[in-house]
Amino acid sequence: MQKRFLKIAIVGIALILIVTYQVFDLHRYLSLEYLKSQQDSFQEYYRNHQFATLAAFFISYVAVAALSLPGAAILTLAGGALFGLVPGFLLVSFASSLGATLAFITARFVLRDSVMNRFGERLAVINDGIRREGAFYLFTLRLVPIFPFFMINLLMGLTSMRTSTFYLISQLGMIPGTIVYVNAGTQLAKLDSLSGILSPGLLLSFGLLGVFPLIANKALEVIKTRRTLSRWKRPKSFDYNIVVIGAGSGGLVSSYIAAAVKAKVVLIEKHEMGGDCLNTGCVPSKALIKSAKAMSIAKKAKDFGFKSTLVDFNFSDVMERVQRVIKTVAPHDSVERYQSLGVECIQGEARILSPFEVTVNNRTITTRNIIVATGAAPIVPKIPGIDLVQYLTSDNVWNLRVQPKKLLVLGGGPIGCELAQAFQRLGSQVTVVDMAESILSREDEDVSRLISATLRHEGVTLINGAKAKRFEVDAQGKRLVTESSKGEQKIEFDEVLLALGRSARTKGFGLDELGIKLMPRGTIEHDEFLRTNIPNIYCVGDVAGPYQFTHTAAHQAWYAAVNSLFSPIKSFKADYRVVPRVTFTDPEVATVGLTEREAKEKGIAYEITNYGMDDLDRAIAEDDTHGFVKVLTVPGKDTILGATVVGAHAGESFIEFVAAMKHGFGLNKILGTIHPYPTFSESNKYAAGVWKKAHAPERILAFLEKFHTWRRS
Repeated sequence: MQKRFLKIAIVGIALILIVTYQVFDLHRYLSLEYLKSQQDSFQEYYRNHQFATLAAFFISYVAVAALSLPGAAILTLAGGALFGLVPGFLLVSFASSLGATLAFITARFVLRDSVMNRFGERLAVINDGIRREGAFYLFTLRLVPIFPFFMINLLMGLTSMRTSTFYLISQLGMIPGTIVYVNAGTQLAKLDSLSGILSPGLLLSFGLLGVFPLIANKALEVIKTRRTLSRWKRPKSFDYNIVVIGAGSGGLVSSYIAAAVKAKVVLIEKHEMGGDCLNTGCVPSKALIKSAKAMSIAKKAKDFGFKSTLVDFNFSDVMERVQRVIKTVAPHDSVERYQSLGVECIQGEARILSPFEVTVNNRTITTRNIIVATGAAPIVPKIPGIDLVQYLTSDNVWNLRVQPKKLLVLGGGPIGCELAQAFQRLGSQVTVVDMAESILSREDEDVSRLISATLRHEGVTLINGAKAKRFEVDAQGKRLVTESSKGEQKIEFDEVLLALGRSARTKGFGLDELGIKLMPRGTIEHDEFLRTNIPNIYCVGDVAGPYQFTHTAAHQAWYAAVNSLFSPIKSFKADYRVVPRVTFTDPEVATVGLTEREAKEKGIAYEITNYGMDDLDRAIAEDDTHGFVKVLTVPGKDTILGATVVGAHAGESFIEFVAAMKHGFGLNKILGTIHPYPTFSESNKYAAGVWKKAHAPERILAFLEKFHTWRRS
């Protein structure tokens, strides 16, 4: 209560002072005309009462800055006119910084709590940036006032920046501008208006003022880099421009980009080229899913006009086909191909000795930059008895040649759902156990319900809201004991597949010894340029996060390669504004941008447009009518905030929404685009049509109805 009263008192006092300033027309004293007319009188008074004049000027400037009143520029000129360049600069410099800090403190005390309560999540992101680079951001804004200074004072007060940091950076950052304006004030007698400040000499000063932030930015970056790297001995020359560790998607693209711009690059991989995606992830899983899809179609023979279809198959043959697919794709990621592109490839276990040295196969090589692309490994939880059951993961499930009769899948995320459906279709009895209340918990409830219903219809047993308590193995077989609100439950199985996510590979190759910082989730901490806390070591892909997709690893790789090669001359911030994802169940789930769940959590206003696949001719013809298109748009506009497509080939058809969000066109443009008939991509156009119908201009249509009636008369 006392704090609230104090806030009201502070606001009241500030309002009284501002109203007094306006009512008594005090701003007339802060004009160039008044300043010039009284210049001789001011200087006479200053000669007779130096201390009083200095004190009055200082207090007045602090008050104007603290209350965010107009007139600071005139007072700065007055400082130069009255006191000369050096004394005027010192007075204005300290007064402006003190006034700004008072405004900063006031905004923090009066407004910060209420703003945090309402916008806490968004402010948390800003505070994270302030924590890492806030001082430099403020310094840059002080050098070039892109925003009015009073706005900077108030907004910074809402952040977590320390008061001492704010004062010190403000003091330093405003020095160049203060010197320019105070110097202009020394020439006050020659000025007819504020535009007169822009004499050739002063124009040069302002030009340098504009360029200075860029120079300061690069200088500070170089100083920061050199200071960080000063702990290690820098070689006189380097063997390579870049050493890339890990030959998955991120490592392959990084090395390819570097070689394409004629940099000398070496790619080190301790296992197989292509990484997880080729050997244990995307490629083998999609091959298995396709075989399972063929079996599913065969089981629905009567739906397609056949009396019966008998499929005779051997599970081991299906798994051998998966290996053949891997071998067919492998040349795309092979040593031979990348060496032909100019990349030196080394098979071996890399270890980072310093930011400039990497050892592999008893060979030490020097490099200007290092890109860490070591990927992630399946998470293995510490469940009692887990070591007794010889568990499967996405790494070793492809070694199976005997089909499990009863397969237990721990985890109802994308990997768990994809493989559960595939094994069920091939004849296993699959049970999925997940701690969340629904599978695919990242997606909206309607998506989760549809996929859950599909899996259950195909015979998969789904157990949600259950925690794995322990594994039991005895002569009767293997069991998982789960615990939920319904009590304990025992689930028998032949094989268990762990699909609980993946953890970044950061151990065993020198990151700990170098002091590379990690995020709470175990990924490597990095900035928007993909630099770690050691500025010439970059990271991409699963080891970097925040997304664990092959396509985002490749996306990050371009930024890491270019930034490592051309920094500090030019650097690019990684762009995550539009990140699509696909879950390859049947039907597929393709999402880009906001889901409805995320929009609600973030408090973002939206409209929803739905279109059902059961209305689409191509889906009807192929008996693939399960699914829908859901688009989130800005209320009253066709601007797309997010889109989810559930249906056959959703991963291909929804790319139109990805392009729309990336390049800024909306549903009207999609509606006006010719889509070939009959295709699944038509669903995008029909969804846009549903939106258009809901936003039809009723007044215009009513007028047109009257117009056409008149023409018929």
